[in-house]
Amino acid sequence: MTLKYRLLGRARAILVIFMAVTCHLASAQSWPNRPIRLVVPHAAGGVTDVVARLAAQHLGDALGQPVVVDNKPGAGGILGTDIVAKAPADGYTLLMFVDANTIFPSTSKVLNHDPATSFTPISLLGRGSHVLVAHPSVPANSLRELIGAVRQNPKDFSAALPSYGGPQHLALEMIKVAAGVDITPIPYKGGAPAVVDVVGGQVKLGLLGMAPALPHIKSGKLKAIAVTGASRSAVLPNVPTLAESGLAGFATSQWQGIVAPAGTPAPVVARIHAELVKVMQQASVVEKLASIGMDNATSVTPDDMARMIRDELVRWPAVVKAAGITPE
Repeated sequence: MTLKYRLLGRARAILVIFMAVTCHLASAQSWPNRPIRLVVPHAAGGVTDVVARLAAQHLGDALGQPVVVDNKPGAGGILGTDIVAKAPADGYTLLMFVDANTIFPSTSKVLNHDPATSFTPISLLGRGSHVLVAHPSVPANSLRELIGAVRQNPKDFSAALPSYGGPQHLALEMIKVAAGVDITPIPYKGGAPAVVDVVGGQVKLGLLGMAPALPHIKSGKLKAIAVTGASRSAVLPNVPTLAESGLAGFATSQWQGIVAPAGTPAPVVARIHAELVKVMQQASVVEKLASIGMDNATSVTPDDMARMIRDELVRWPAVVKAAGITPE
């Protein structure tokens, strides 16, 4: 092949790359020009769904296009997550990505996505504590008293959980190890049925999300023993953290954020992130989050959310192994 044709071939290759990059940038600059789908991999009515709809409404207003919430529950959240992992990376499909997503690699034998590489993180939205609650008949008002009661009568105590192998289940296992007690986990299909059985006294304890537990704590139907976060919850300021209660360094939380399929254009990611930061600072949004025990917790940058996800992925395998949870 002559030098002339080699140079012509290189020029054509450079032109093709240039045209592809130009089209990619043009597409990002014209985005959005149609509705955006926000997949929630959980059923309607839960905390993740509430946060998603709150963010979607205001984000749609800011972008000038509707952000439509699409509930795709199944397999504890894996089904909807897989859908977004395979979706086009064009900015028109987003995913509510939560604490459980970073646990799946430790509890699932087969996972058709990688939480660290299948998505482009955009921003955390909210963060809140789980809460350890007891039925009023339990003769304990603090963690220390509860630990004493469990040690005296271990067969009398079990704890209701929203799911098997989920964040609350792992938090319970961490408590058991740290306190040196044995409490039988009772997993349910969601926080609503779990809290019903604790309120009814069928199960003496519960480790639950703040949203389903809070109304019953305020009405006196449940006793809040401690919250799992690093600091006290604004909605339960008189309830100590587990760390304050004697489990030094203990901290777990529930959180929700938004990610996009891997490869989503950086200008699109930056635009969504900027709008979400403004949306989640609105007084009405902060107030609504507070009513379900959540705090505004947007990421400073998308990279900050990516870093948090990597840290969480490293954290859970040892906890799952220590708990004896069998991957399914």
